[in-house]
Amino acid sequence: MAVAPDERSAVLERTRALKMARSVHAYVRGNTAQFYQWLEESPVAASIPEGPAVWICGDCHLGNLGPVADADHRVDIQIRDLDQTVIANPAYDLIRLGLSLETAARSSDLPGVTTARMIEAMVDGYCRALTPTVEDDPREPDVVRSVRREAIGRRWRHLAKDRLEDVEPNIPHNKRFWKLSRAEKSEIVALFGEDSVRARCMELAGVVGDGKLRVVDAAYWRKGCSSLGHLRFAVLIGISHGKAKDERLALVDIKEAVASVVPVTSETTMPRDAGQRVLAGATALSPNLGQRMVAAHLMGKPVFLRELAPQDLKIEVEQFSRKEAVAAASYLSFVVGQAHARQLSDAARLAWRDTLTARDEKLDAPSWLWQAIVAMAGAHEVGYLEHCRRFGAHG
Repeated sequence: MAVAPDERSAVLERTRALKMARSVHAYVRGNTAQFYQWLEESPVAASIPEGPAVWICGDCHLGNLGPVADADHRVDIQIRDLDQTVIANPAYDLIRLGLSLETAARSSDLPGVTTARMIEAMVDGYCRALTPTVEDDPREPDVVRSVRREAIGRRWRHLAKDRLEDVEPNIPHNKRFWKLSRAEKSEIVALFGEDSVRARCMELAGVVGDGKLRVVDAAYWRKGCSSLGHLRFAVLIGISHGKAKDERLALVDIKEAVASVVPVTSETTMPRDAGQRVLAGATALSPNLGQRMVAAHLMGKPVFLRELAPQDLKIEVEQFSRKEAVAAASYLSFVVGQAHARQLSDAARLAWRDTLTARDEKLDAPSWLWQAIVAMAGAHEVGYLEHCRRFGAHG
């Protein structure tokens, strides 16, 4: 499929609107900027405690957690998307994850009582991760266990079938992958010729000494929701010691590093370059992912490159049972808590845990978290319906 670069913007904007109109859960995923705007304007904003300044995901929703392979293909459940990562209040990740779980529960026709249990389970799972001597992890729910098992069994042929439709060394042009202009292809070839990018690709492939790297194929990748409208390329590269029959194929995702919309903790030092910021956040929060990334510039814009591993999968939830919803809330909050906790001393962990577990009412979850999630759920329900009305009127 050929879509000229100057025509992409309109096509991608309509695609993004369509994706966000599918459900309120999808709307939440694609509405990061307004999430923070609405949260800041909400009466509950003043009650949110100021946690320790750490790298946070910033866009911590259900779809951004899942199995992630490290450079040696070991699989862990970690945060898998760090576009919005900044040094900020970790409470933001809890609120955003809670909102995502709440909308997933409502999409499964679960009652509000289940949402209340989920929020309680979130706090329990997150605080376990903050406890330095904790011995028992929350139970891994079936929805996570099944996707982890699938991830562990995946190999290159599975990635090629999912992404490329075949194991042959080319990227098919279709609704997902669009043909590049000659100038775009030249820019990408030049990028992989840069010493830092080439060296990192060689290292990940286990090639030492004089190896060869070539760009086999490349295409514009129409993928995601919030990233639509920005640079996004799928690049198939071949790496070898010099013999064509020994060539190892790898699929690389090039993604534009956009400015974060998350309120940053004052007086923090982060890389000014957006690509370097994403790399630093990934290294802190999701080590498996961070070690497979490199920051660069392409077509005058900051980007980050990530080798796509067959084991990288997202957690897809079509239907939650009550039991599964509560178990998922506990376990996924534990994963987020681990990402935050590894950046803190034992004393800082315990201090933040004590803040979270302080009770101002007869509730098993802090009232500020419950009120923030409820307020954001209401704001997003109104925003979603307005979005659907506008989309329907112009669709």
